[in-house]
Amino acid sequence: MVVAAAVARRRRLWRWAMRAVASAVLWTAVVQLASIAGLWRPRALADCWGGGGGSGGAAAGLAALAGEDRTTARLSPLAPVPRRVYRSNGYLLVTCNGGLNQMRAGICDMVTIARHLNLTLVVPELDKRSFWADPSDFGDIFDVNHFINSLRDELMIVKQLPLKLQLKTRRRLYSMPPISWSNDTYYLKRVLPIARKHKVIHFNKTDARLANNGLPVHLQMLRCRVNFEALRFTPQIEALGRKLISTLKKSGQFVVLHLRYEMDMLSFSGCAHGCSAKETEELTRMRYAYPWWKEKEIDSEFKRLQGLCPLTPEEITLVLKALGFMKDTLIYIASGEIYGGERRLAALKAAYPKLVRKEKILSPEELRPFQNHSTQMAALDYMVSIASDVFIPSYDGNMARVVEGHRRYTGFRKTILLDRVKLVKLLDLFQGGALSWDGFSAAVKAAHQNHMGQPTDRRAIPGRPKEEDYFYANPQECLGSKGGLGDVL
Repeated sequence: MVVAAAVARRRRLWRWAMRAVASAVLWTAVVQLASIAGLWRPRALADCWGGGGGSGGAAAGLAALAGEDRTTARLSPLAPVPRRVYRSNGYLLVTCNGGLNQMRAGICDMVTIARHLNLTLVVPELDKRSFWADPSDFGDIFDVNHFINSLRDELMIVKQLPLKLQLKTRRRLYSMPPISWSNDTYYLKRVLPIARKHKVIHFNKTDARLANNGLPVHLQMLRCRVNFEALRFTPQIEALGRKLISTLKKSGQFVVLHLRYEMDMLSFSGCAHGCSAKETEELTRMRYAYPWWKEKEIDSEFKRLQGLCPLTPEEITLVLKALGFMKDTLIYIASGEIYGGERRLAALKAAYPKLVRKEKILSPEELRPFQNHSTQMAALDYMVSIASDVFIPSYDGNMARVVEGHRRYTGFRKTILLDRVKLVKLLDLFQGGALSWDGFSAAVKAAHQNHMGQPTDRRAIPGRPKEEDYFYANPQECLGSKGGLGDVL
């Protein structure tokens, strides 16, 4: 009887152990499925969210940004994603360059490259030497822990190098700028051997270091996942951004005008149309003061006729009226300090009295922690731009293009992409008296009928990546069945 009892106990223990193992396996499967759902949900549910035009998905995403449904906005698995186990080929250090959105795209590319090469990524260092001289670190803008944990099923991300390697890199560090617009083969054949040899490799440039096209779909999808899921702003920025959005939405629909007419933009581009001789001289002096701005002698009017200059505040006023925006339209200006100040905004304010900026909506006390931190202020504008009913950039810079892509991702929300080549000609004809107002308005509307952020194929130009469509403006591979024009014709 004793033997029989012992056998029975062993059987019970064995059955219990098998149940425990089965439960563990089942739970692991659930976690894996949750991870996949977090990555693919926007693509898989595109039709459910958006219907014909995608407005349902946008509504869900915007409600979340406004604080109404945070779960929808996160796009993250409910359970922590399982850690991917791999043998690391070394550590990747990166120093980003540019403003917020240039760095944002660069970070997405660096994560993708690190994953492709099986490297361990150190949390990126942000640009502190550019025109804005913003001392913000990564953790001042983005939620570091979320960034690390939400990508742990893809790659290892650490906050700093191990102490031994920190000491080694102080003595000697292999630093390089990757070749711009490179494909995945370049990184495998040229960069990976260097990383393996030195154990730590440093990229001192991150802008446009990965090709727009020709990459495996899983890498393109990872770029989207980093951009739309992993790069979450800090709780402080998100809370203030949601307050801005909530305040604007109480007044009904609103338009965001990304008025790229700041001093640095005009100086760098050499665009001085509408500026006085004194202002033109000031912009020229500034351009010569920054040695890394390569182009010095610039023909402003020639660039303007090529569509390479931002529209002036006076020009954008005429364009908005021609497009049919009424005087009572609520317009939020997303930008830094406008060159020329209130004088240059006078025509726009006269035409649209309900013109607001974050400084008008929020109190000085609320904005004080963000003062002198241009990237953090830009993060607030980014949130509002994503949530707006209409987004209109006056120039196709980094913010304009990244916001355009994000708005496509949230349901192809209306983004009016201004054709500056056509607009400059029409503006000159109208202001020169050769075109009536009705003719001007009709021509402006006709020119932008298919420039509203609709689904379209990303244009690729082999050998000329600077001239083709930017991946982050139209991340077609991540937009589901409505991503390309060929899918909807």
